[in-house]
Amino acid sequence: MNISLPDEMRAFIEEQMTREGYASASEYVRDLIREAERRSAKRELEAKLAEGLQGPPTKMTRKDWQSIEREALDGLAGETLRTL
Repeated sequence: MNISLPDEMRAFIEEQMTREGYASASEYVRDLIREAERRSAKRELEAKLAEGLQGPPTKMTRKDWQSIEREALDGLAGETLRTL
């Protein structure tokens, strides 16, 4: 993928590379994209949380908690946990 940028943006990227220690413009742009992905995921989560707060509350059952636990453990499967 090639991207054309005005000289001012190119100079800004080169300045950021130097200031923040990026090895290349591609590395800097990839980091910007990852940050944009994190912000997007955060907005989606916040929207889901806001949606969940709408309406009357419901009591959590043992089955609900087991489902949450199972989903969390499935999400951690294969992850390497750091020790402090």
